[in-house]
Amino acid sequence: MTPVPQTTPVLELSDASLRYRGSGAPVVRDVSLAVESGRSLALVGESGAGKTTLLRLLLGLARPTSGTVRFDGDVLSLRDREQMRRFRRSVQCVFQDPYSSLDPRRRVGGIVAEPLRSLGLDTRRTAEPKVAEALERVGLPADAAERYPHEFSGGQRQRIAIARATVCHPRVLLADEPVSALDVTTRIKVVDLLAELKQERGLTLVMVSHDLSVVASLCERTAVLERGVVVEHGDTAQVLGDPAHPYTRRLIDSVPRLPA
Repeated sequence: MTPVPQTTPVLELSDASLRYRGSGAPVVRDVSLAVESGRSLALVGESGAGKTTLLRLLLGLARPTSGTVRFDGDVLSLRDREQMRRFRRSVQCVFQDPYSSLDPRRRVGGIVAEPLRSLGLDTRRTAEPKVAEALERVGLPADAAERYPHEFSGGQRQRIAIARATVCHPRVLLADEPVSALDVTTRIKVVDLLAELKQERGLTLVMVSHDLSVVASLCERTAVLERGVVVEHGDTAQVLGDPAHPYTRRLIDSVPRLPA
């Protein structure tokens, strides 16, 4: 029998714990998760479960108290400037609130171009066609680059945030509740956009969400967190369809349903 080739996860947590200075119990404890290239993982759980803290670890915005974060098989070192430069080029994020995540004093073109310029990939002039392409891909009008964030709806602002996160063609997109601040119709459109970008570009997606319908639509695997501990992890269809842990069952049962 021919052996199945093993692939190195693009992002990996190994026995990672994080305890904030002066706090009691760790916010997350002994978490081990791996995300392979082109795959998608959801982090779900109640408020305070540690989802956003895990995302901060994966983004390199926080250092684990114990355990490791690995990128392409190498331990991520926040002090290694060259490694962090490669990491920032490959890993981008979309945040929860499209109203606070965009600088209201800057035109949209400058906002979307910021990763290209801060990472040294382009000058202002060479960035312009890439910005135009990114805005067009997320369905925004041609004149959007010259306008300010306040001129757009919430859904359009989140599209701007997605354009900014994808303009440098990252390999990994981390999303922290990317549709929770949007109305239902807009939420569906943004979820569809993320699915299309994932399919077209082979993006690796890690998403924090409390919306299990969004998780089912976008993510192949799901990790369930309770008080900083992963209590269940597996294929999304299995986790949501036949949960093994009582906490996962309670999360599913708490989803509102229309009366029969």
